Parts: sequence; C-alpha cells; structure tokens
Amino acid sequence: MPRLDIGKWIDSGITWLRENLDWLFDFIAKVVDGMYEGVHDILSAPEPLLFAGILAVIAWWLRGLVAGVVAFAGFALIDSIQQWDEAMETLSLVLVAGFITIVMAVPLGIWAARSRTVSTMLRPVLDFMQTMPAFVYLIPGIFFFGVGVVPGAIATIVFAMPPSVRMTELGIRQVDEELVEAAEAFGTSPRRTLVRVQLPLALPTIMAGVNQAIMLALSMVVISGMVGGGGLGSSVFEAISSVDVALGFEGGLAVVILAMYLDRMTGALGERVSPLGRRAIAKRNAAATSGLGVLQWRPATSLATVGVVVLALVAGGMNVFGEDEKGPQVTADVGKGRSLNIGYINWDEGVASTYLWKEVLEQRGFKPKVQSYEVGALYTGMAAGDIDVQTNSWLPVTHESYWKNYRDKLDDLGSWYGPTSLEVAVPSYVKGVKTLEDLKGKGGTFKGKIIGIEPGAGEMKLMKDKVLPGYGLDKEYKLVSGSTAGMLSQLERSYAKQEPVAVTLWSPHWAYSKYDLTKLKDTKGAFGSGDRLHMLARKGFAQKEPQVAEWMKGFKLDEKQLTTLEQAIQDAGKGNQQQGVRAWLEKNPGMIDKIAPVAGAEAKGKQAGAAPRIGYFPWDEDIATTYLWKNVLERRGYQPSIKQYDVGSMFTGMAAGQIDVEFDGWLPVAQKQYWDKYKHNLVDIGAWYDKTSLELAVPSYVKDVKSLADLKGKGDRFKGKIVGIEPGTGEMKLLKDKVLPAYGLDEEYEVTSAGSPAMLAELERAYKKREPIIAVLWTPHWAYSKYELTKLADPKKAFGENNEIRSLGHKSFPKKYPEFYGWLKEWHMTEKELAGLEASIQDAGKGKVEEGVQKWMDAHPGIVDKMAPVK
Repeated sequence: MPRLDIGKWIDSGITWLRENLDWLFDFIAKVVDGMYEGVHDILSAPEPLLFAGILAVIAWWLRGLVAGVVAFAGFALIDSIQQWDEAMETLSLVLVAGFITIVMAVPLGIWAARSRTVSTMLRPVLDFMQTMPAFVYLIPGIFFFGVGVVPGAIATIVFAMPPSVRMTELGIRQVDEELVEAAEAFGTSPRRTLVRVQLPLALPTIMAGVNQAIMLALSMVVISGMVGGGGLGSSVFEAISSVDVALGFEGGLAVVILAMYLDRMTGALGERVSPLGRRAIAKRNAAATSGLGVLQWRPATSLATVGVVVLALVAGGMNVFGEDEKGPQVTADVGKGRSLNIGYINWDEGVASTYLWKEVLEQRGFKPKVQSYEVGALYTGMAAGDIDVQTNSWLPVTHESYWKNYRDKLDDLGSWYGPTSLEVAVPSYVKGVKTLEDLKGKGGTFKGKIIGIEPGAGEMKLMKDKVLPGYGLDKEYKLVSGSTAGMLSQLERSYAKQEPVAVTLWSPHWAYSKYDLTKLKDTKGAFGSGDRLHMLARKGFAQKEPQVAEWMKGFKLDEKQLTTLEQAIQDAGKGNQQQGVRAWLEKNPGMIDKIAPVAGAEAKGKQAGAAPRIGYFPWDEDIATTYLWKNVLERRGYQPSIKQYDVGSMFTGMAAGQIDVEFDGWLPVAQKQYWDKYKHNLVDIGAWYDKTSLELAVPSYVKDVKSLADLKGKGDRFKGKIVGIEPGTGEMKLLKDKVLPAYGLDEEYEVTSAGSPAMLAELERAYKKREPIIAVLWTPHWAYSKYELTKLADPKKAFGENNEIRSLGHKSFPKKYPEFYGWLKEWHMTEKELAGLEASIQDAGKGKVEEGVQKWMDAHPGIVDKMAPVK
C-alpha cells in the first residue's frame, strides 16, 4: 500500500493559508486579544477577596447561601496559595473563548436542527473536532497566530464547540412537534416559532451544552499553557516540566475550584433563565421562612445586582484612593514603561539568565513579561514576532535545527557564556563505564534506558540522530524523554539507592557539585564541539530597542557567576526566582550597572547635594583615595570639593573646621605629634588600611647596604644626602629626630625636603643611571613594583610601630554628614586594590588622575555600591 502524505498535504495547506490569508489571521488575533485584555483588566482590577465576594454573591443568587459561602472560601483559598493572578488569566480566557464558542455554536445548532442536510454535513466535522487530540490544535494555532493567548483561545474554541452545537440541535429537535404545528396553525412565522416556542423549551438542553463547552474550554485553556497561554496552564506546565509536586498540586487545585464554580453556576443559570426554573425558585423562597430552609433562600435578581454593584464600587474606590502597590526599584528610567516579552526554556541556566534580565530591565524602567515555552514553540514564537528575546540558545550544535529553520527571522546578539558541553553521565559508583563506548553490551545494567530531558531539546535530537547510532547503542537502549526535572528526580532516586543510571546532562550544571558523577567521554565526537549560550532576538528588535540590544550584546557571565546565580534561585525555592536573583545581586554589587550601564544610574544618597570639604596630601595613596571618594560621592549626588595641603596645614585647617575630612592619617606613629596637638577638635573615623611601614630604601644594585646601620661610613657614596619628602610630614620628623640620631647618621647625612614628586623623580633619574641613592619611602607604594629596591632594615625600631592609615575628620563631621561618616567607618582597601588604583593613576599620566580612577573603577564593577551602599 503506497504511503499517503496526508501530513504534507495538510502542512502545504496551512502554509498556503498563512501566506495568503495573513491579513485575516491578524484581524482575528487583534479581536480575540482585545477581548481578552478587556475582560482581564476587569477581572484583575479588584482586590482578590472583594472579587471573591462578588463571585460569592453571584453563587448565592444562583444556588443559595451555602453555595455562596463555599464559593468565597474556594476563591480565598486560590488567593492564599498565590494562584490568584493565574486564575484570573485563566478565567478571562475561558470567558472569552466560551462566549465566542456559544455565539458560533448556537446558531450552527439551530441551523442543523432545521436542516437535515446541514446536520448530515456537520456531523463528521464535529466528530473530527471532538475526537482529534487537543494538543494537535495548538500546532496550527501557533503557525497562524504565534504564541500567547490567541492560539490558546482559538484552539479552545475549536475543541469546545462540538458539544454546544450538538446539544443545541438536540434540544430543538426534542421539542414536541405538535406544539410547533399548533403554533404554525395559528399563523406564527417560523422565526417567531423558533424564538417563542422552540428555544424556550429547548433552553435546558442548550444550557447543558453551554456548560459542557465551558468545561472543555477550561480543560483546553490549561493545555494552552504550553504555548504561552499563561494562567493556571503555565503553572501546571511549569510543574510538569520541573516535577514540582507542590506547584502542580496548587495549580491543579485552583483549576478544580474554578471548574466546579463554572460548572455549578452555568448549570444553575439554566434554571434562572427558564420560566419553569424561575417558578421552582419562587416556591423554594416562599418555603424558606425558618430553620434550615433559610439556606435555600436565594435573593432576587435586583437584590443580587445591588450587592455586586456595591462590592464593585468599593473595589473601584480602593483602586482610585488606595496606595499603589510598590513596584520594582527603577534606578534609571530608560524604558519609560515599555513592555518586552522574554521567552525561556525551563532549564536552570535559562531560568537564571531570564529572571536576571527581568530584574535588570525592571530597574531600567521596562516592564518585561517572562514566559516559559517548549523549545519548538519558543523558536516559532520568536520567528513570528510574538517573543522579543530569549537568553538560552545553545549554538552552534544543540539548537542547530531550529536556527537553520528560523535564522532569517532572528538576530543573534552574541554569546554570553561558553564553552559548554553535552554528555551522558553515570554515577561514579558504576565501575567500568568511562566512555560512551563502554555502554555497549551493558544495556541490562541500565535496564536498557538512558534518561533524557524534554523531547524537543537539541541534545535529545543529537542523541537520537547521531550519538546512539554512532556508538551502536540505538538498538540496545531506549532514550526516555520527559523533562529536565524528571531526569534529575530519577538521578536523585537512583543515586540514593546506589542503582546504575545513565542520564543526559550538560556542563555547566549544579548536579556535578551535588553528586559524584562520571562524564562519559565522547571519543568519536558525536556530540560535536561545545556550544555557547547565545542571546537571540526577533528580527527588528535591535532597531526597536537599540539600548537593550547593546546591553545584551555586552552581557557576559563566568562559570562561578552563573552557577552561584542558579544556586541562589534554587535556595529561594520554587516560585521565588526573582527573590533568588535579588539575593544574588546583593552579593554581587554593581552587576546591574555592569550589565546595563547608564550614565547617572546610580542611586542617590540620603544627603545628596551636600558639599563636604576634603583635604589631601600630595602622596600617592592620598591622591588615589581622595579622587576615588570624589567620584563615588558625585555618583551618590554629593558635591564634594577637594584641596591639597601640607601635613601641618591640613591638621590646623581640619581642627579649625575649615576641612571636614581627610583619608591619610598615619597613626599611631607617623603623625602622632599632630594628633596629640589637635585631637580634641578631631574625630578618628577608623582605619581603612593596615600594616604600613616607614623606611629608607636603596636600589638593589647598591650592594652591602641592607640595614640602616649599614649606612654609617658610606656618606660619600651617597653624596651625604638622603632624598626626603614634604618637610612637615611625620616620617620626616621621625627621621630627623629619632632615626638618624639612633644610628649616628645625623652628622653624616643631610635630608632634602623637596616633596614626594621630587623624591620619586630623583629616584627615577638615579635608577636609570644606576647611581647610589637613598630615598624616604613607605609601604605600600607603587615604587616597589616599578623598581627593584631594598628596604633597609630598622633593627633598633627607630621608626617605631607600624602605622594604620585612618580617616580623620573635624569633630562636627559625624553629625554634619552622618551617611558619609557611616560609609567611611565601614570602608577598607586591600594592598592589591590600593596598589592597582595607584598604578592606574600612574598609567593615566600627569594631570589625568580622574581618568585613572575611572579606569580602575570600571575594572572593579560594584565598587560604588561596596563603598557607599544606599538602601
């Protein structure tokens, strides 16, 4: 029997329709999406418990007091399990799809009831629509309408329509023919006969069809969560793909509550709209005068309407006069509220990178919407323009087939992580299996199974098409498809029992840190070269959002950053991805500014606008730190002024309140005399650098001079000169008053005092000529990394104890600048940080201190948040 390519014919037909009737599908999509947005805005506007009250009043009106109480309890439970927003999305979609279904199905049912020919033609079509697996309707829905709400609604309409058509036809056909004949005998027109006789009598059956249509619509809406339909379907789909029992049960429970409410209410509505039903309700109300009979009393339509209106007005008043819900912190309003759609595959690195970008974009003023998709639906949706960007494209190998199909409709924004690797892994307790070749002949050990992930994943396609056949394993092993979470669940279960198991994995993955696993070597290279994780965007996205595209092109994470981000999300728990990202960002300050740099985006301090006066010495560490703090303070909105002083003037001016703060107090030794003199008018803010030392140094080519004692008798070699720094510094005073006399050098050597720059210039000149020189130096200092110098040992400890570098201020400083004071108390720098900052300033060249500081800050993202945190 020759094969009939029915599938290809259908595919060709769908392609033709899409190419020639695209305008019609766009129109349908706009109508359906507009209806959905309108309904959803209404349902999501009130506070959850107020809207639950409205739904409870409706239930009381239709079914009685008990039904109202139970309805309120059910919807309150949905709110308590944090599924309210998803439930309202689902209810909106059900109502829209149900309304369209009924509007189309009832007339068709009436037509079929009045025409045998139409009934005969409709029956096989309805059989096809009702028996075709529900998932199949999603495929043409995606092609015609992309991903999101619309394809889910269209598929729902098609799936839910048959029972309503059938029940409408059945209800009208069951009307007693004698009644119809009697109406016609009195001269009633066919239209009036239908409206006044047939429809009222058929109404209970028609309402039963409406009830079934709504129930089927609800079931299909849940399935549509796979293609981005949102709502409870997304919760259930996420739970299935991640094997999350808690989320699955909560999402399923919300579906059950919603289904029971819609079922009971649509059933009771049939009684309300039927004349016979209204008479029965009136009799029950008359009998409900006392005892338990009160529970059967139902309010009149007017009273129920008043209750609903009052609750709606209260809800509206709360939205008008109540406080707005606190949204995410916007650090730079680049987006101006523009929305972006980000799709992701429910893999760890996809979840982590997507929610990181969600937080980044929210802080930059955008309103991103994130939605998980099956791999094929994600690429199809991006190609159709329904999804703006995704962060987790594994190229060039894993997602090669999708890229080939859609590359003309997508833009590659570049890779942000790599290289990766795909592999099969087994627990390390499985002996004798080190390569993929070792699996051959051991199918019995692994029960003939390799546990895989999502069936549409590129790794699964590679496994089926190349890896298993390449190693001759395709006949011996079955590749079990499911989900990433299902694979990890099986790995955990087998590992706990020490059972053999083979799973598809990839690197990086946190499973390798949790379990002791063996990556099976791919000796034939069947998996191909390692992938990189790419950012992909729909065609035209970079033109629409050039700033976002630029950020994404520059986005990078290393292995440590990615794995710790994944772990932070794991620690936060299911449903708390954003909290996990924020916890990670707190440990990685400055990442937002690094990922999405915006001039002036830093948060302003509480005292923004304040103008502290900062003094500094012309010493390298003081210049470096003063200009660093100037930059930081300006980013926090302060207006600092800086001015250079010699040591004596600095302490005098600070004690008089003319200088607010300085960062280069060498205590307890080098500047002891100044501290002792002015300490009553000063405040010691604290040390920011430890383990300093004061010393004399000579070039290493000067032999036989290792200590201060070795200088005695060698004055002629050094021309009787020690090259010093500023005359008012503590080190110069110590040198003259204690060090030189202690070693008997005060008569033999003269100390020059032209300043630190002059000392360094003299050192450089002598070093080039390889001339002997003695320089006054201290540690830390960049000169030790530029030149080979010998620190002369101080065996007599004449220089005294090692100093700390401390921030000092006028006594009014803590009260005048409490925020700045708090930052300085917590500020510390390491030797590597300080040396790097000084070197960056040196490299920038003379007169370019601020450029050098900025370059160092660029190389240390997060330094502003670290030095001056703003809550």
